Amino acid sequence: MPFQPRPPLLPRRRPHPVQDAQRTLLELLGVVADRRGGLPIATCVSSRDELDAVCAAVANLSFVSMSPLYSDQAEAERASVLEMFRQETIQWNQTTKATNIAESSRLESTGSKLSIVVATDACLPQAAMAEAPLMARVLINYELPTKKEAYLRRMSTCLAADGIVINMVVGGEVATLKALEENSGLLIAEMPIHVSEIL
Repeated sequence: MPFQPRPPLLPRRRPHPVQDAQRTLLELLGVVADRRGGLPIATCVSSRDELDAVCAAVANLSFVSMSPLYSDQAEAERASVLEMFRQETIQWNQTTKATNIAESSRLESTGSKLSIVVATDACLPQAAMAEAPLMARVLINYELPTKKEAYLRRMSTCLAADGIVINMVVGGEVATLKALEENSGLLIAEMPIHVSEIL
């Protein structure tokens, strides 16, 4: 049998971390919308490029009402976004208190859109400017901050006292997450396979 060259070996295509993160975010939002429609969610990113990427990925979801906060936004528009999100948070809290959790899940998921604010660290509400915290029920750290001060600021400016933080970790960020956990004194639990268990 004559020699037959092997076909050239092609490098295995590895999924791109950004595409994985976007796909994970979209899947997560879909699960949350099914379980808890109307839920107020703050999503934090580190840069304007990531803010634009997240907004582009989420913009066409029919079950999401999204508002970005970015550095060159007009002050009136920024104030409007913050106030609208706070009002949606108040409404969601009143709705869940008025009904029990089982009924609330079923009723909310039948038409209420998730209310999402996407913000860079530079655009989070500022106490020095008399801006109240967002009080979101869920904080998604789409990009993990590398410093504990940024991590804690996200929590204090975005999250309700009994809210849930979801950290999206890609590639080599596990070490960063562990360092944040150790340096901040927080216990960061691994997310369950079925996210609905924590909602």
